[in-house]
Amino acid sequence: MTTRNPIRSSRANAASVSAGATGKKKKISGASLRHAFHEIIWPRRRLVLFGLVLILMNRLAGLVLPIATRPLIDDVIATGDLPGLFRLLGAVALAVVVQAATSYTLTMRLSVEAQRLIADLRTQVQRHVLSLPVRVFDNTRSGDLVSRIMEDVRGVRNLVGTGLVQLVGGVITAVVGFAYLLSISPMMTLITLGPLVAFAFISTNAFRTLRPAFRERGKIRAEVTGRLTESLGGIRVIKGFHAVKAEGTIFRDGVLRIFRNIRKTLTTSSLVTSAGTFFMGMAGVLVMGYGGWLIVQGQLTVGELFSFTFLLGFLIAPVIQMANIGTQMTEAFAGLDRTAELLSWATEDDDPKRVVEMPPIRGRLRFEDVHFRYEEDKPVLRGISFDVEPGTVVALVGSSGSGKSTMASLAASFLTPDEGRVLVDDVDLSEVRLPSYRKQLGLVLQDDFLFDGTISENLRFARPGASADDVLHAARQAFVTEFSDRFPDGLDTLIGERGVKLSGGQRQRVTIARAILANPRLLFLDEATSSLDTESEALIQTSLAQLLRGRTTLVIAHRLSTIRRADLILVLEEGRIVERGRHEDLVARRGRYHELYTVQARI
Repeated sequence: MTTRNPIRSSRANAASVSAGATGKKKKISGASLRHAFHEIIWPRRRLVLFGLVLILMNRLAGLVLPIATRPLIDDVIATGDLPGLFRLLGAVALAVVVQAATSYTLTMRLSVEAQRLIADLRTQVQRHVLSLPVRVFDNTRSGDLVSRIMEDVRGVRNLVGTGLVQLVGGVITAVVGFAYLLSISPMMTLITLGPLVAFAFISTNAFRTLRPAFRERGKIRAEVTGRLTESLGGIRVIKGFHAVKAEGTIFRDGVLRIFRNIRKTLTTSSLVTSAGTFFMGMAGVLVMGYGGWLIVQGQLTVGELFSFTFLLGFLIAPVIQMANIGTQMTEAFAGLDRTAELLSWATEDDDPKRVVEMPPIRGRLRFEDVHFRYEEDKPVLRGISFDVEPGTVVALVGSSGSGKSTMASLAASFLTPDEGRVLVDDVDLSEVRLPSYRKQLGLVLQDDFLFDGTISENLRFARPGASADDVLHAARQAFVTEFSDRFPDGLDTLIGERGVKLSGGQRQRVTIARAILANPRLLFLDEATSSLDTESEALIQTSLAQLLRGRTTLVIAHRLSTIRRADLILVLEEGRIVERGRHEDLVARRGRYHELYTVQARI
């Protein structure tokens, strides 16, 4: 029976990390705007509305001073009206208090909510990334994904924070100010429109350049972060091969790419700001010239000119501010584009066929004519078939690249066959909801991955609710206490990132203890004793004998001594099973297994 691989699309997902992140030929699409509105702004509509009310009060209060200029000069000062002076001063002072209070409240409410939004988005993206198919991680640098989780969402603070309401507030101030300018002098107001229109034209074209640049910056940062993460993780290899200088050159090339991108955006942003200063300054010159001529002609009062000039400044400042905020909003949409793109990648459970809840596993494992390839023209497995009963220990033997680890990944549901089926208790794994299946698995991988923390915390990773007695029992069974008791803090000893403070054999014993604590029904051992010396291996073999009892186990090992007691040995070559049987039978056949056994016996 042939089944189509539901996560084959992850190749396209991984490819889109680079292809989709460049942003070339991308514009602010209606989809992006709708997503921003429905997913970010609308759920916080009350807070945004509150912010809009505050910014309206703030900007209207800011107009009190320039509007008060005309009556101050033409009425109060010209007539010596002291009571009128005090009334004007009181109105201006009240407006200043309103401005200060609303500005503080805006910052505290909206900025805090914006940071909460960033935290929520990062959490959402991180959960989504962890649910992606394993094949995506095989094709994508972890540093790239880290950058997209941590960096791409930062700009969206402007969609809820002060950026959005200030943009709206700037529009309100400009409209009110423009209307008041018209009431003073329609002709003088029309004169100012020329520079404003020219500035708007330059700003619009600049934003078309900025958005692709911001998207490109996100891609470059992801690449540089990915390489930096790799270099820090491989510091011993770098130092061991005297490659510090070469790695520094690679990193410098990356940060220079970021610099060139930032230089481009800074140049464009500076052009917008400088254009605003120039055109708004020219508007001021025209107003001064034309206003002075009107005063000489007796068609305008001095107070009206001062008030017009002040208001023009209050009109120009929001326009320039809107240009700066527009740049921030452009960056926000660029980050939102990349985030939305990542969230659109299909997760493991998105396959509509995965509807079966895995019941408690008995342990029958069956491969039916399984074919698999990582690349279209390079098959890894070719027609693998076998059937084992619960409690069977199956050993996979073969040279490197023969398909052993791929078979284990298929049985653990990290991968899905291109053709054929993998069944557990007659349930097709391609139809199973993965959490219900994986919670019954135990893994001891060749890469004995441990997290930064204590030995106890790493053991509890398999069963967070395990009691201290259960943890200690598992540690004793895997002989972890044999070395942890020598540490002052015992099982509470901090072991560093990836367990760097432990030896290879100690790390592997911890991973075996973790599997013992999980108490799985299916167990996968990938080179479980590869990092152990002879003495440690003897201890672990005793623990494994207890761990394997009553469990269906798939064992991968180059050390044939590890699998001599297996119930079934499958010998793989070039993705095919070329021999199968027990150790004694295979040795007697003097075939491929006998060759492998003889070569290792010499070693």
